[in-house]
Amino acid sequence: MIRIGKISYWHVHAWDYTKQAEAHPGAEIVAVWDENPERGQEAADKQGVTFYASLDEMLSRDDIDGVIVDAPTNMHREVMIKAAEAGKHIFTEKVIAATLSEVNDIIAAVEKNNVKLTVSLPRLNDGYTLAIRELLDQELLGKVTYVRVRLSHNGATANWLPAHFYKKEETLGGALIDLGCHPMYLTRLFLREEPVDVSAQFGYITGKEVEDNAVATLSTKSGAVGVVEAGFVNNFSPFTVEVHGTEGTILFGTPDSKLLLRTTRNEEYKDAWVEIPVPANRESAFEQWISHIEQGTTADENIAMAIELTKLMEAANLSNAERRAVKVNELQG
Repeated sequence: MIRIGKISYWHVHAWDYTKQAEAHPGAEIVAVWDENPERGQEAADKQGVTFYASLDEMLSRDDIDGVIVDAPTNMHREVMIKAAEAGKHIFTEKVIAATLSEVNDIIAAVEKNNVKLTVSLPRLNDGYTLAIRELLDQELLGKVTYVRVRLSHNGATANWLPAHFYKKEETLGGALIDLGCHPMYLTRLFLREEPVDVSAQFGYITGKEVEDNAVATLSTKSGAVGVVEAGFVNNFSPFTVEVHGTEGTILFGTPDSKLLLRTTRNEEYKDAWVEIPVPANRESAFEQWISHIEQGTTADENIAMAIELTKLMEAANLSNAERRAVKVNELQG
């Protein structure tokens, strides 16, 4: 049994991960720490576990094997380095951290202390992602030229996101660094090459401290372009994936959750859109984390994608702030 200490209930998905731990036969939450003691005590009482006002005290427990991190983004470096130095395995909400420099510090601590890190990048494990990757492996689109992924909801306009999600000091960003993580890592994945520069534009529809409407454009050496869209201010805005190439196109979620293919590279798909079966999701990031702990393996692809995600997010934030395209290789790790 993997015994887990929960680090904060700040994030909106914190209880989702708690439920995943409760449902997993090989895991259980045994302790809670929260930078908000009232919230933490309430969460601990609800689960019948111990609340700690001191993170160091919780991490000093020998019978805690790992932690789930849902602390404010600006605390990620501090709490994850402490957890790693205490020998605790780490499952964390995205992003690992907001800057490449902080991520490198965290990764160094993880590697030095031989703990297992997995980042919640859930859409990497969804069936449509697996199917799109398989189609790209078959080179049915020819050379990928354009990728667009959009994810948006009405959290700001319908007022269901918590107020602290708009505090820039804690979040270090809004719609893009939160919801936009998913279209960002999917766009990067489907482009299949490293972006060389990033341009971003943020909107502030509801006048919050952080953006609630955002777009980022990724440019590659070959000329392919990726477009990442995210927002907290949109009703009826379907999750959308487009992957275009010199020989064909893949569409998903426009608006139905169907995967469509058309390509000149196969006669079956040449004259009309053909629906491609979507396989079942593979095991979740949380389940993978538990397996890595049990089997002594590492989440290599997951971690590599998470590091790349932070690089692109840092570049996008800098681009919007300085109103220019930011070269990814200029970021200081």
